[in-house]
Amino acid sequence: MSAVPFNNRMEPTEGGNEMELRHVRAGVILGSLVALAVVGCATSKPAAMGSGDPVADRQRLMKNNGANWAEIQNKVKAGNAEGVAVNAEALALHAQRITLLFPEGSLTDKSKAKPEIWQKWPEFQAAAKNLENRAGTLRDQAVAKDAAAVTATVATFGRDACGTCHTPFRVPPPQQQPAAPRS
Repeated sequence: MSAVPFNNRMEPTEGGNEMELRHVRAGVILGSLVALAVVGCATSKPAAMGSGDPVADRQRLMKNNGANWAEIQNKVKAGNAEGVAVNAEALALHAQRITLLFPEGSLTDKSKAKPEIWQKWPEFQAAAKNLENRAGTLRDQAVAKDAAAVTATVATFGRDACGTCHTPFRVPPPQQQPAAPRS
């Protein structure tokens, strides 16, 4: 005894042609949609990050890092070690983007970057990773409510995290000249 194919209304059909045709149509439609999706993904441009001006973008990121660092210091002084977590997380996330903001040839007169960044690229990458790791450690200490560890980490963070990049790879800010004595 052979099985009898049925249509949508559960009525027997001859040879199941309607059902086979429906499966073929569904397969063609599904295949077409998949092909369109693949072509669309392959030909679309990647989403651009930032303004397209790497110097402006990295200066904006570094100013944000500076603001987060100032908040961290203020929170530690106020005895709010736990509150440091959000700022430390921001520093860790920003550190992941640092190397992306220093493409080859982005050294301009408005940049404080030194050419050593591109001459010693692996060291620069390691310095950015160091910042990410140290900021992550600071975040974890704050989440754990370990005020003593947060305070100790903050005490050396500028030198051991920020300084590993700023010292070898950034032109130092100009020193202010002492005011001349008034006569």
